[in-house]
Parts: sequence; structure tokens; C-alpha cells
Amino acid sequence: MERHHFSALLTGLIFGAGLLLSGMANPEKVLGFLDVTGAWDPSLMMVMGGAIAVGIVGFAVVKGRSHSLFGEPISLPQRQDLDKRLIIGSLGFGIGWGLAGFCPGPALVAVGTGSIKAIVFVMAMIAGMAIFEILEKRKSA
Repeated sequence: MERHHFSALLTGLIFGAGLLLSGMANPEKVLGFLDVTGAWDPSLMMVMGGAIAVGIVGFAVVKGRSHSLFGEPISLPQRQDLDKRLIIGSLGFGIGWGLAGFCPGPALVAVGTGSIKAIVFVMAMIAGMAIFEILEKRKSA
């Protein structure tokens, strides 16, 4: 296994373990955070804050670099504008997250636990990505 593949595997395992330990692979925990008028659970805010802090440090470390420690090219997004596609996609993501209690990472982790709800969510997510790809190909043809 190449070093960058091992690094990606290790990072994914740490991410998945963190999601399980924090309870974020449990949709009830996420829905509890979104229930601001009921039994609000602020723990997701702490997890998000930790993720943002790690992200800020990570982006600061790679800023200005063209290659990773393993020699892989680093390609960071350059666009900073908000367009219709980004806003619509964000709304769709948020609505799906609020209805199901899953976003992609925790859903994949929950699939590993055998959760039927997560399996259905991931199948719907894959179908949505396939529809997007079909529409994009039609648009560019």
C-alpha cells in the first residue's frame, strides 16, 4: 500500500471513530441538536467547533504549498463567490440532514453498524449523485 493510500485510510478510520465516539453517527443526536424548541442537545455544536478548529489549522498548514508531505498535489478551491448552484445544493443538504439526521460521513459510518435508515439514506444519496451526473452530462452535451 502506498504511503498516501495508508494516510487516507488512517485519516478515514480516525474520522469514523470520532463520529462514533461523539455520537454523530446516531441521527437522534443530530435531530436533537436541530430541535431548538424542544429538548435541544448542544453537543453537536462542540463537535462542529472542534472540526472547524482542526480545519483552520489544516488550511493554514497547507496554504501556499503545492504538494503534500507524500508528494501528492494539493488543490484547494479558489472560488469564493456564492452562486445559485451552491445555494440550492446547500439548501438540499440542510433539508436532507434535518429530515434524516444524517450527512454523508456519519451515514457511511452508520452503514457499517448495519443501520437500515443509514443504508436507505446512502442509497438515496448515491441516486442523487447519479442524477446530478446525468444532468451535468446532458447540460454539457
